[in-house]
Amino acid sequence: MKYNFITIGGVTEDITFYTDEGVLIDNKKDLTRQKLLAFEYGAKVKIDKSFSGFGGGAANVAVSLANLGFKTACLAAISEDIRGQRILANLKKYKVEIALMQKIKNIETGFSFLLVGPANEHIVFSNRAANDKLLITNYELEIIKAADWIFITSLSGDWQSNLDKIFSIENKKIAWNPGHRQILAGLEKLRKYLNKTTCLIVNKDEAIELVMSDKKYKTKSRVFLNNVKNLLLVLASYGARIVVITGGREGTNVIFENKIYYQPIIKEKQRDTTGVGDAFGSAFVAGLKLYNLDIKKSLILASENASSVVSTPGAQNGLLNKKDI
Repeated sequence: MKYNFITIGGVTEDITFYTDEGVLIDNKKDLTRQKLLAFEYGAKVKIDKSFSGFGGGAANVAVSLANLGFKTACLAAISEDIRGQRILANLKKYKVEIALMQKIKNIETGFSFLLVGPANEHIVFSNRAANDKLLITNYELEIIKAADWIFITSLSGDWQSNLDKIFSIENKKIAWNPGHRQILAGLEKLRKYLNKTTCLIVNKDEAIELVMSDKKYKTKSRVFLNNVKNLLLVLASYGARIVVITGGREGTNVIFENKIYYQPIIKEKQRDTTGVGDAFGSAFVAGLKLYNLDIKKSLILASENASSVVSTPGAQNGLLNKKDI
């Protein structure tokens, strides 16, 4: 079966907690951790409200793309437990194809605790669990080859082997939002993949970490590394055709064919930033396909999608659909 998009990465069931008892700290000593959320050690923290939902990069992006009218499949790993069944039911509800989902025995399905603090920003505590066992075989690879686009999200487990297989496909349109483990691995391990990436999507902190992992830029000044234009130019030099750096309230910057674009946020009441990066990235790549690589139109669609998600709780609530376009 041929798909417009196949998303690859993690899927989770999420529990989100809201509290206003944390203290936000500006951390000027560490460029890669510029803001910290602190609680009194040993204290009991009051939870204002909580709710359950679904998340994981591969699931969030798949639901978003399916909502926008694309034939989309999700390739991720779950267990045979009740949590895994709920995740599959949720994907089916949004018309995401689940034929590529892998069921792993003797392990639990992945889940996350999300702590939402001041200004409704969030911190994620993630248990990858079955997501660590994702394995792309020749069967999946043949189906991936036939898809129009591949969208890779955060990977764990034997992620290098899986990336080697995905990026072995010649002339494939690949959008890549690398996860924490990939960013920590640094440039030397990622360079061969970046050179074959159609669209690289990272937030500003991830961009700084990736650039600092390059020996040429490790000792650059704080001013240089905090400059988004510098980050775009450096990341683009590694080979990705399009580089996207999201910056939260500061808006998003993109470089394509040596031209830099800027998109401010579309202001909505911010209730929860969970999944906003996936909402933005998925809609941006959808725009690349819909509008034949028109960056400006793609950025507007992405901003509208992110604005809609951030105004509602949860990673998959508020996503735009084809009628909204």
